[in-house]
Amino acid sequence: MSDIRITNCHIHTFTAAHAPLCYPAPPVAALRAWPGLLRGLRGAARLLPWEGAYEALLRLEHFRDTGCRDSQRAVFLEVLRQYPGSARFVVLPMDLAFCGYGPVPVGIEAQHRELYELSRDPQVGHRVIPFATIHPDRPGAVAELRRCLDEYGFRGVKIYPRLGYAPSHEILMREVYPLCVERGLPVVSHCSRGGVRNRRWSRARADAVTDPVAHVPVLRAFPDLRLCLAHFGGDRDWLSYLGEGLDPLDPEARRRNWAISIADMIESGAYPNLFTDISYTLFRFAACMPLLKLFLERERLASRILFGSDFYMTRQQDLSEKAVAIRLRAALGEASFRRIAETNPAIWLGEA
Repeated sequence: MSDIRITNCHIHTFTAAHAPLCYPAPPVAALRAWPGLLRGLRGAARLLPWEGAYEALLRLEHFRDTGCRDSQRAVFLEVLRQYPGSARFVVLPMDLAFCGYGPVPVGIEAQHRELYELSRDPQVGHRVIPFATIHPDRPGAVAELRRCLDEYGFRGVKIYPRLGYAPSHEILMREVYPLCVERGLPVVSHCSRGGVRNRRWSRARADAVTDPVAHVPVLRAFPDLRLCLAHFGGDRDWLSYLGEGLDPLDPEARRRNWAISIADMIESGAYPNLFTDISYTLFRFAACMPLLKLFLERERLASRILFGSDFYMTRQQDLSEKAVAIRLRAALGEASFRRIAETNPAIWLGEA
């Protein structure tokens, strides 16, 4: 294999301490407090007639074990085991204090600070590309973002509209995006129907602010902003397209499928700095890989797709990081894999 410097454009290292105690439901607090509980349930699952129960609980145990590490560094060391020594990682924090599931033991300021310290670690810090996150309704949110950029040297910004705000929120439009354009910093926005959503919001309301078209006002107002719509719309929409197709008599069918909507937006040429990443979605490897290969045959689209995994969310899946990365590299070939894992990330990050 040729020497490709892989940039994974989408991972997480936040821990359970950065999430509400009872998210997504009160029993989760018990799983945190008693690690042996999941192991006991997994043992009991061997006796149950439900196919796949044991494997599902095993994956949940892996996810719990990673999330309950005592530091972001410990989480980061897990993902390093899965990649070549030259690989580097865009690390995306999460501010979950305003999603309606109760208090967060360790706030976003401390989470950002710990990520900064990880980026300065003498052993592994050179492999960390730290991003800051912002919830625009948090008091002092912009000041915290500026601290991350000015004092910590963070390289970009993560937003997560499903937590309770639109990507066109006035604070983002007035203060955050102009700052990113001025400094040449990329932005990544969660763009799939899964993930965390504000407890007070319906799924439809959360989808409305996560929809690719909800980002159009941002793209039009800031054409120089390098914006990545994460997850390429999400595996649910990929599988819907593969299984159900699109109604040719419905003019809105393409827009309602988020994967196709993102592809159309990029290929239209109207948004020259719009990117997308394949994080988590490609862990449904067997089903989604053929469609990715077809997407990569379209030149404009191929130039805007980024490799990402969504670790450690992917601990809930059967395949490991290494397995997916190797299968992806083998299936795409060296040239296409280099494009999404090395060339395109350098452009998105402003390095090329």
